[in-house]
Amino acid sequence: MWTESVRFSSKLLVLLNLVVLVLGCILVAVSFPGCNAHSVLPIVVVSLLSFVRIGTMIRLAIAQEATARIISQTPPEGQVLDPVLRHNRRVKYKIWLWWSRFSMVLTILQISGAFYLMISVAKYLSEDSYLSNGCFIGGFHISHAWKRKLLLLFLVMACCIAFVHCFTGSDVLRWRFYYASQDDAWKTHYQEIFDHGIREALCCLGRVDYLTVMEEDEVYSVAKLLGDLVAYRASGTGHLELLTGLALVQKLGQSCNTHECSVEAPLEHLQAALTFHKFAEAAYTGPLLDMGRNPCVFPCVWLYRQGVLSPWSHKRRPALDGDNWWRGHAAAFLKFVNLPPEILRRGRVRQKKCEAAYFVVVLNDLRSVVVAVRGTETPEDLIIDGLGLEHSLTMMDLDGLINSSCIHPSVKHHVESSFPHFGHSGIVETARDLYAQVEGYSGEETQSGGFLSSLLGAGCECEGYNLRIVGHSLGGSIAALLGIRVEVSSLALQLYGKFPNLHVYSYGPLPCVNSVVADACSSFITSIIHDNEFSTRLSVGSILRLRAAAITALSENTQTDTTLILRLARQFLYASKTNQLKIEAEPSKCSSKTSTVSSDEGQEAAALCHATDSRQKHSDVVNTDMVNPFSTDLNQSDDDPISQFMKTASSSENSSASDHTEMFLPGLLIHIVPQPPHLNIPLWKSWGVHDDNRKYKAVIVNREDLKDIVVAPNMFFDHLPWRCNKAMQKVLEARNAIRAQGEPEVV
Repeated sequence: MWTESVRFSSKLLVLLNLVVLVLGCILVAVSFPGCNAHSVLPIVVVSLLSFVRIGTMIRLAIAQEATARIISQTPPEGQVLDPVLRHNRRVKYKIWLWWSRFSMVLTILQISGAFYLMISVAKYLSEDSYLSNGCFIGGFHISHAWKRKLLLLFLVMACCIAFVHCFTGSDVLRWRFYYASQDDAWKTHYQEIFDHGIREALCCLGRVDYLTVMEEDEVYSVAKLLGDLVAYRASGTGHLELLTGLALVQKLGQSCNTHECSVEAPLEHLQAALTFHKFAEAAYTGPLLDMGRNPCVFPCVWLYRQGVLSPWSHKRRPALDGDNWWRGHAAAFLKFVNLPPEILRRGRVRQKKCEAAYFVVVLNDLRSVVVAVRGTETPEDLIIDGLGLEHSLTMMDLDGLINSSCIHPSVKHHVESSFPHFGHSGIVETARDLYAQVEGYSGEETQSGGFLSSLLGAGCECEGYNLRIVGHSLGGSIAALLGIRVEVSSLALQLYGKFPNLHVYSYGPLPCVNSVVADACSSFITSIIHDNEFSTRLSVGSILRLRAAAITALSENTQTDTTLILRLARQFLYASKTNQLKIEAEPSKCSSKTSTVSSDEGQEAAALCHATDSRQKHSDVVNTDMVNPFSTDLNQSDDDPISQFMKTASSSENSSASDHTEMFLPGLLIHIVPQPPHLNIPLWKSWGVHDDNRKYKAVIVNREDLKDIVVAPNMFFDHLPWRCNKAMQKVLEARNAIRAQGEPEVV
């Protein structure tokens, strides 16, 4: 049974290391007395490393088997996990991980030893003095030619083994032998891997406390979710094959033109969104913003923005919670918005779990109080992003929708009658904490008010001012849920009476509420989506659907070989520019007509054509920069392979996207899309390329149109905040030009 579970590559490597060890012993034995100890040292080192490698592989196999067997004792999902079993499982995984890392270190040592041996042999052979002595390295008389061949074989095998280890990995046994196609086993396996990896990464970043936590905390929840997302391993799909499936989805997908039949966004919404966008962008007071804008000199730019060059002026800057002694984060925020220190009244940059960094600004010229919530920048923010499962919303969370006098009675009734409602778990908890910060309390008890009330209340400094809550990415979603709660609160006096003009502007937010809540808050929340940015479509359901589509596309392509897999994976990773392909399929045979493609692309088209022979007769495959793998044409039939996969691919009910509450973008959705012709540029060039002559259009879209992830080369770079700002400027310039010419606008 043990031999069946051992990988073929592991058996081969053990045999090769044994051969190297035996050859090394023979060479050392025949080298005396002609050679000194220094001459045979490289051979001794390489032989010793091979001996240690064999022992390490045996010990690693034992640890790997113990780890796999304890996984089989894990109860099915939904049952309570015994704390003792949980502790033993973590200990077993920690032992296996440490042996795996020792194996990686040993691989580096073997590579170094091989180079040491090569240099030593070359050095000895180049010295004439060794041609006459009795050492086996230099004394190669014709009668001792077998020694020369033996040394050459030893050198070649030592070099080959060292580099083969780099490609085979450290695993000795086959995980599939123990897990087979069990969903729960694969989920638990990757959950432990992610759990240890996240904790160690946080420890390296200074968060040492996470490394010693044994109970189920937020890191455990994130690791559990990530383990669920890689459960495709249960179907026999590898990671490289999944990338190939994503490339096939991009090839076989169709263009998503949601803006063609949509109405243009109101001009006043765009103007206000552009006005307050700089505050959402300025909230990134760490090095991340400058790293994106100035990749080469970002440390200097960030230190300058932090006010390091003028530490004597730190007392004039406001003191923020968690800021450094020279108040650099306050300086960075103020320098970006180019406003005096007096406007910044409060803020927090220090974070713990489920806490957001924020800044409160008073703009007297605009008669507005702005609460800017920072997006993802720190490890704590990433953990909040990863807590993507649904969390129930309480009546207190939705107080602004239920008790607001500006919400239509039918909408309020629909919200009340359709309980329970759900939201993104991490964002909900963070928004609750932030509400306690800006209003000074949490819970359901009635109190006199908090910080915002002290600014905007009757007789206060900012009485009658507008309240604007803004944020980008994660900050936009937190701002939306904060706005829902701030709209009306159960204070002694209704907060809505104090804040008559509350509005939330979210730029590239994450889907964070269910459809009922998302529709109900459209009157005071505006979400801005820039082209194909991934964050606005990133949810558990969308990832599961994309995973299913990738695996289905790969399984249907029966002609996909290793060469095609590598080519498609490289194309997906680097988003290489491809031309238009047209595939014409017939019931029994397939022929492709490509007029502008190369021979390699023609071979790929032929392979793809055979894959689609069973499900389509005529289809146009267009590789553009905006591809939606979930177009309506692919979902018209109940026999759609993606739907079949979602129903049958997993034995666990929780692996289906339908078992997760679908999250949607909140409020009124304004989608900013480029007008054709659209540049299709390689991914590695997308970072610094932005065409100033590109034209944009802002339209109001249905939130259902933004439910699924778009596989596109620009899906990550469209999320950069300055690109969204530039696109809004272009839209306003075009709209103002139309107004100046006296042409009518259709809104």
